[in-house]
Amino acid sequence: MKKNIAIVAGGDSSESVISLQTAKQISENIDKKRYNVFTIYVKGTKWVLKSDNVEDIIINKDDFSFSTNNKKTIFDCVFIAIHGTPGENGILQAYFDILNIPYTTAGQLTTAITFNKYVCKTYLKDIDILTAKTVKLGKNDEINTKDIIKKVGLPCFIKPNNGGSSFGISKVYDKKDIINAVNKAFDEDDEIIIEEFIEGTEITCGLLKTYKNEYIFPLTEIVTENDFFDYEAKYTDGVTDEITPARISKDIEQQCKQTSMKIYKFLNCKGIVRIDYIINNEQLYFLEVNSVPGMSKNSILPKQIRTMGLSFSDIFTEVIEDALHRNNILSKS
Repeated sequence: MKKNIAIVAGGDSSESVISLQTAKQISENIDKKRYNVFTIYVKGTKWVLKSDNVEDIIINKDDFSFSTNNKKTIFDCVFIAIHGTPGENGILQAYFDILNIPYTTAGQLTTAITFNKYVCKTYLKDIDILTAKTVKLGKNDEINTKDIIKKVGLPCFIKPNNGGSSFGISKVYDKKDIINAVNKAFDEDDEIIIEEFIEGTEITCGLLKTYKNEYIFPLTEIVTENDFFDYEAKYTDGVTDEITPARISKDIEQQCKQTSMKIYKFLNCKGIVRIDYIINNEQLYFLEVNSVPGMSKNSILPKQIRTMGLSFSDIFTEVIEDALHRNNILSKS
């Protein structure tokens, strides 16, 4: 009997449009012979089943189900495709834990940690992961530009502490531009970080560990015409070259792959994850963990999977079956 899979998309952040593209890619590539696939759109308190055949159907949040023609449908597994809140910061994970419904990402604690850039970097210091110098600010904190420059230097990056897809990020070269950049970041989040700029080659590593297999996908080198890998560079054709496999030394390649799996296991990540770095003077600087990475046609991970000669359908099947397996183990414990 085919299992019912809910792809949960949308969300409450600026990344919702990317989430819908990710959900479309996932829906088109999930094995329909094995699974019945449904796309659920989440926006605030509005949770609805989206379908080309019927009008939007309201989801019952009491048990995450829907009903049509007096027939109730429940889900065997949730494929989380929300970038940002509430799908990448632990909120949905906690909800599905309460309902005992398996899902395709790490649990509530891990996703909360990885979504908070400052907390994640602090955690990773315990395993000697190299990171840029960073200052964290809240909305009520005093902004002392002199102290900021003393700690991180110029140029520097100013970005939301919680978020992705480069919304609210600025690269600042001059002291006079810090306040505007800080305000821009605060438009996206109540916490921001100001990071030292490290010049070098940006690379990213996609990986997946299931109860059956470990995959470390070919690394991607990011070369953009823009000043940095901003939203336009990520999602506009022709602005950025995403070179897979990356043009880096074998030593750095192996170091990156080993470090990425080390981080994945240390943080107890699950499902498909992408970890970003900068290479400077043959040293690897950690940037961030993406616990729900983009899977749209313009995203990096699909290119890595194709380069490795794997099919999306097979990978998505492994992700779903691993989530079901984890849930069975927990249910028996």
